Amino acid sequence: MDNITADPNAALKLTCNMTGHHDFIFTFIPVVYSCNFIIGIVGNSLVVAVIYFCLKLKTVANIFVLNLAMSDLTFLLTLPIWAIYTATGYEWLFGDFLCKAIAGMALLNLYTSVFLLTALSIDRYLAIVHPVKSRRCRTVVYARVTCVLVWVVAFLLSLPTAVIRGTHSIQHNNATITVCAILDKKDHPNVAMAVAALSLMKGVLGFLLPITIILTCYCLIGRSLLKARDIQRNSKSNGDEVLSMLAAAVLSFFLCWTPHQIFNFMDMLLLLKVIDNCNVTEIIDTGMPFTICVAFFNSCMNPILYGFVGKNFRRNLLKLLRCSSTSVASHPTLSTKMSSLSYQTSESLHLSVIKPSSLPQAT
Repeated sequence: MDNITADPNAALKLTCNMTGHHDFIFTFIPVVYSCNFIIGIVGNSLVVAVIYFCLKLKTVANIFVLNLAMSDLTFLLTLPIWAIYTATGYEWLFGDFLCKAIAGMALLNLYTSVFLLTALSIDRYLAIVHPVKSRRCRTVVYARVTCVLVWVVAFLLSLPTAVIRGTHSIQHNNATITVCAILDKKDHPNVAMAVAALSLMKGVLGFLLPITIILTCYCLIGRSLLKARDIQRNSKSNGDEVLSMLAAAVLSFFLCWTPHQIFNFMDMLLLLKVIDNCNVTEIIDTGMPFTICVAFFNSCMNPILYGFVGKNFRRNLLKLLRCSSTSVASHPTLSTKMSSLSYQTSESLHLSVIKPSSLPQAT
């Protein structure tokens, strides 16, 4: 947060207003967080239940999707705290440990989500373009190892943000409040560079690079489909559905996270003092909470997409809700939707921390 002046014996003073004159943020944002929490918890819990009890962990895609849902559930549990934090005008009431923990969990969700989507896209590419050669590496064991690596790498990438974030007392509107943020204080000149580096890492490793890999996989899949139109026609019902589900999940991630990544880049410029103007700071601080809301909404979108696009998912969900004891082994699973062109496979398909600038943000 470069929007402060430091006094070692007093609370930090803001040089720019935290939220401009847009106090409706403190009412609107908590309502959105609450809706995201309810929809996301219910939806992702149903996804976990359907996969675990109906589809089983016997396919690569089911394992990826289960981890995706568990990542969203873990993050969604932090939304009530973010809602309270915003509703109290960014007054942090939960101590330094929770400040660090849930900030790290938000970033952990970003990395695990995009990494798992990337793994699913690569899996689809191998299944469709190299169906025979890829059989040895597209196994349940490899999928589980991949998921472990995803969680470990995502944890390591989110750890620095959790370490340097903490609680701080600041003076705002003639009052002293405690905030959860990363503050760029005059006696710690390297903090701004560290935060800017983390923001750049989040933009590259958490967005640009994975999206590039995903789009490359889709281009190669599309080229393969064009070369095998007859096969595509014969497997249309399964192949089209799996690609539609994966495409919907990737598109959802892209639309939800792009606005925040743009504002994250602007905030990085603010931290590096490339931008040093209170009017621009107010625009960033006003827009950032809304981009965070949209980004958080991605955690409850996937179950909705599965329900609309995945016919087999809907079938198994209804079966689960009816408490049917009939075995579903003979039915097509979520994985079956993701069959390849040359042979039938069985797989299927899915920050933000609060800002260190003038208001809580994802780093």
